Amino acid sequence: MPTFDQRAATWDDDPIKAERAHAVAEAIRRAVPFQPGMRALEYGCGTGLLGFALAPFPGDLTLADVSDGMLDMLRRKIAAAGARNMTVVKLDLAADAPPAARYDLVCLLMVLHHIPDTDAILRQFHAILAPGGRLCIGDLDAEGGAFHGPGFDGHNGFDREALAAQARAAGFTSVRFTTAYQNPKKVGGATRRFPVFLMVADRP
Repeated sequence: MPTFDQRAATWDDDPIKAERAHAVAEAIRRAVPFQPGMRALEYGCGTGLLGFALAPFPGDLTLADVSDGMLDMLRRKIAAAGARNMTVVKLDLAADAPPAARYDLVCLLMVLHHIPDTDAILRQFHAILAPGGRLCIGDLDAEGGAFHGPGFDGHNGFDREALAAQARAAGFTSVRFTTAYQNPKKVGGATRRFPVFLMVADRP
């Protein structure tokens, strides 16, 4: 499977990715009351499809990823758009020190299934959210591995009840789910639709 650095140049060419990002962004808007001066972090941002879909965001938006290729593409997009409220950082919360900043919103899309230790990353998100902040995770419902196919070593989606229990164990409250998108994908010559949920959880 090509690395994210290798896929960065053509990442935005897939219209499904943009459609999915806009659908999840709309679900976030319905779940989170945006206020002037908010501070948000998109973790695992890639080329920033979700971040740009949230525009105009009424505060500061930090976009973080571990892929240099993705971040290079993102910087070009931000420069072309003249977006002054977007900051790009390279960040791996599984290995790096957490940022000193505290955020009102942490969001991620199709990222959690790539992170081996779900419990640890949920605790990290809880730590970097300000009291009263919200965590918004868009990802796949549990599926048998057809979405990524052979060779994928991440999570084959998530059971909603089990993930909610993990979020509560990390300190979150009021965990709730909606189906934000039905992701079409060719599997074995036929198109299947894989549900993408949005989980919203409060940081007391």
